[in-house]
Amino acid sequence: MEAPLHDWHIEAREYARQEDRRGRRHAYEVIVPARTALLVIDMVPFFLNELPYTRGIVPNIRRIADSLRAAGGTVAWVLPTNNAPTPASTAFYGERVAAMYAASGGEGSPAERLWHEFQVREGDLLAEKSATSAFFPDRSTLPPMLEARGVDTVLVTGTLTNICCESTARDASTLGLRVIMVADANAARRDQDHNAALYNVYRSFGDVRATDEVLALIRGGAAVPA
Repeated sequence: MEAPLHDWHIEAREYARQEDRRGRRHAYEVIVPARTALLVIDMVPFFLNELPYTRGIVPNIRRIADSLRAAGGTVAWVLPTNNAPTPASTAFYGERVAAMYAASGGEGSPAERLWHEFQVREGDLLAEKSATSAFFPDRSTLPPMLEARGVDTVLVTGTLTNICCESTARDASTLGLRVIMVADANAARRDQDHNAALYNVYRSFGDVRATDEVLALIRGGAAVPA
């Protein structure tokens, strides 16, 4: 059976609110691929084996990755690191679940832990994080990697939309990066969770676009000087 995609939407009233505020529906109408990074968050077997929606977004992530690489952009695979559960997480989740989440990144090198339908290519980045956000200070190897490449725009994809992906989008925005959440390349447990996160991002932290729109932005931006 084909893995599903979320039935996603942004409410008309929210589109209207942004159009009234800034005069257009989407915040970022042009991207420069050389200064853009695709962030692929937590696409590891722990999540993909359990949640059908995560498997559904694999083809869209691959399409964006191929297009952005070809245009001179960066693909960054961000995986959970494996740490011992903290006392706080143990108290919150209970011992069994806290230990399960602490080991969610899997065994082996980062490239080996990535979902088997993805392939790390030359020039890609591999980063690890020990927090929900890929930008939380001192808890992720990603920020200095992006800074070294002059990245100013991030395309957020992966799982879970409303947890690690939304946290990453929020912190990226706080750091001054241009954020685009790819609506049909993020996955949560339910449509309700997914759409609530998209609403939060679109309202306050970044743009929300479909994969086909993102591909058009990459094609259109390829001719823009870096």
